[in-house]
Amino acid sequence: MIPGGGQPDMQQLLQQAQKMQQDLAAAQEELARTEVEGQAGGGLVKATVTGAGELRALVIDPGAVDPEDTETLADLVVAAVKAANDNAQQLQQQKLGPLAQGLGGGMPGLPF
Repeated sequence: MIPGGGQPDMQQLLQQAQKMQQDLAAAQEELARTEVEGQAGGGLVKATVTGAGELRALVIDPGAVDPEDTETLADLVVAAVKAANDNAQQLQQQKLGPLAQGLGGGMPGLPF
């Protein structure tokens, strides 16, 4: 290569790409281990998901259980899981966003 010739050093580019790939894999592993919570009904229903969006736990307060109105309980469950997934997406953006930008923008399959 001619110094200052405007040609990128391919070895350096490959090393940078490999480092970014390693950083991305490490961030994805961290997301899979990290848990976030969402809740609905003032805490009557709580959902816990991983940063990768996997549902890990669902806690329903007995006060939320009305045998005559299971529809409201179902709505609370859906809302709690959605809130937890929203929190997981925010965590993904915090952890993976800078890495995706380093790759030239958004990455397919990621919500940003």
